[in-house]
This record gives sequence, structure tokens and C-alpha cells, in this order.
Amino acid sequence: MYVIIVGCGRVGSQLAKILSNEGHDVIVIDKSQQSFERLGKTFNGITLIGNGFDPELLKTADIAKAYAFCALTNGDNTNLVAAQVAKKIFKVPKVIVRVYDPSRAEIYKALGLDVISGTVLFAAMIRDKIVETRFSSYLIESGELGVLEIEVNKTLKDSSISQINIPGELVVATIRRPHGVVIPELSTKVKEGDVLLAVMKTVSLDKIRRKFGLLSDF
Repeated sequence: MYVIIVGCGRVGSQLAKILSNEGHDVIVIDKSQQSFERLGKTFNGITLIGNGFDPELLKTADIAKAYAFCALTNGDNTNLVAAQVAKKIFKVPKVIVRVYDPSRAEIYKALGLDVISGTVLFAAMIRDKIVETRFSSYLIESGELGVLEIEVNKTLKDSSISQINIPGELVVATIRRPHGVVIPELSTKVKEGDVLLAVMKTVSLDKIRRKFGLLSDF
């Protein structure tokens, strides 16, 4: 996969290293040569100095080949302009924008951009640690859904997934076992010690907590 990352800060550099280590072709653009030091000596992608919204520089980066374009600088306006250039001018299939100001997120989404708000995600993560450590609402950006971990006890063991699911409120997506992860069928029976990862409605958290005997953290 060919990916262009604009902004070699903490997030951009970490993403670049992860993608590069996985064997993807990565181009990193930043205005500062010094920023590329975050990539380390093992990074085998390409670095370019300049503005990530400069069409000529993006042509140099061979943006026509890019499947994904990530605008991850520390400036919302820069990210928006760069993302718009990538999406509207160069028709990059996947354009992702980092937004610091949560109030701008909906505006960016209306422009057809994939938006990640670090402020919202971090706040949601802290909320989850306070309210229920087994529950992760930040994984679903809308906040209406979350992922809940349920450890199978003696009461639940030998139940089928169809018996555990709650229509419209909770669906077991995977079973984590000591020797790997299972994507279950409705007929799959769970074992004591299994950890179920279930997608659920946030508003149903208290009801589901009671049903499965999950003690509140407060």
C-alpha cells in the first residue's frame, strides 16, 4: 500500500514507522528536516521537506499512486487544506484528517473527510477508565456504540453465542482464548476463562453489566 503522511510529529512519525515495518510504501512530508529524526535509523520510507498542500511537492511524492493520505500536522487549517487538495485535486481514495478542535470535526466530515479528533478520543478513553475499565466507547467514534469485555465464568460457560447475544443491544464479535482468537458462529459454545469482545449500545451498559454480573468500578 502506498501512503503519504503529512506531519512528522509524534503521531505522524509513529504511524510512518508502523506502516513501514509492515512493508507498506510510506512517504512522509514535513516542513522541518529535524522532525524526521523521530523516524529513527530503521525507517526505510521516503522523506520530503515542504508543505503538504503544495501540489507540485505532492506530485514529487507521486500522489497519483497513493491509496491513503493522512494529514497529521499540529494545525487544523493546514490539515484541512492538505486533505482537500489530496481528495479534490488528486482523488486519493482514503483521506484521513487529524483535528484538534472538536467543534470543527463535523464540518470536516461534511466535506467528505475521515476525521480523527484526538481531543475527543482521549477524553472518551479517560471516561472509560473512570466508569468501566472493561468498556471502550472511544473505539466507536459516535459514542453510541462501544466494545465490552466479558470474562466467561461458571454461570456463562457452555452457553452458545445466540444465548449470550441481546438483539439490538449486544453482539459478541470475537472470543479471546489462550491459544488465539475465534470469530464465533451463533452455535459456538463458550468455555470458562474465555474473554468475549462484544459490540454494544452505550445506553445499555448498566443493563448488560447487571445481566452478566459485571461489578461497577465505582
